[in-house]
Amino acid sequence: MPRRRITFRQLEAFAAVAAHRSFTKAAAALHLTQPAVSLQVKQMVEVLGLPLFEQQGREVLLTEAGEEMSKTVKALDDVWNRLESAIDDLKGLKRGRLRVALVPTARSFLPRMLGDFCRRYPEIDVEMEIADRERVVSRLRGNQDDLYIMVYPPEDLELVSYPFLDNELVVIAAAGHWAAGQRIELGALASERFILRETGSGSRRTIDTHLSQAGLKLDVRLTLNSNEAICDLVASGMGPAVLSRHALPVDPVTQGLCILDVKGFPLRKHWRAVHLKSKALSLPAQAFLDHLLQGARAEDRDARPAIGSS
Repeated sequence: MPRRRITFRQLEAFAAVAAHRSFTKAAAALHLTQPAVSLQVKQMVEVLGLPLFEQQGREVLLTEAGEEMSKTVKALDDVWNRLESAIDDLKGLKRGRLRVALVPTARSFLPRMLGDFCRRYPEIDVEMEIADRERVVSRLRGNQDDLYIMVYPPEDLELVSYPFLDNELVVIAAAGHWAAGQRIELGALASERFILRETGSGSRRTIDTHLSQAGLKLDVRLTLNSNEAICDLVASGMGPAVLSRHALPVDPVTQGLCILDVKGFPLRKHWRAVHLKSKALSLPAQAFLDHLLQGARAEDRDARPAIGSS
């Protein structure tokens, strides 16, 4: 007797329940009755011989077998999207879906690169998630997107990483700062109270590594997870900061800022586009990756705020 196999309809029902943590909400999302969704999942359980969900209060949570099935569903979704893209490509089209997740600082340059891509391929639907590094890494672990933009990919995952653009960290101060226009050591600012990005961010990791290697310590007055808020506070005279050039206004002086000429700066790390090694990139994702790598050279040639006086 041939072995029973799991169907696409059953996988769809399972994925909806896993996403909504509820059979009722999954049924509503699929425009089906709750018994119909429950039957699909029950049939999957009969084929596998293991439960996929367990009840916890009002929510249903994935069992260990359910977690494995969830990974498989996401992998199949990648493969299916690639097939659809390939078929569209054979028809002379560039349709499909592109999902990109990025850390906040990258939003100062990536949307521009993404916009160029969208104008070139207007039929591709784009989903962009901007979140702190912890959430982006969580999405990466769950294989929720096609590409992830960050400076420090997690080291405990098997990834493919593409460096594509310099991330330069510079020391900024309020316009008219005493050190504007001078070449100084970072230690000359030891008496000032700095405003830095929060611990865990890529920028903070780069700064802390540099300070450790140089044997220096900064007096940190405040930490924030908003580049814009840091710029505003620095301009108000609250203290200097270390930020990515990408996070600064096009003309810092008009916003009450100046970039200090500090020995050892700018600190340079690469922005990277990464994905799980096991992921099969869809054609839209591969096309965007190619566009990103090619466009990065032009982006690097763009005028940047110059080091100088106020």
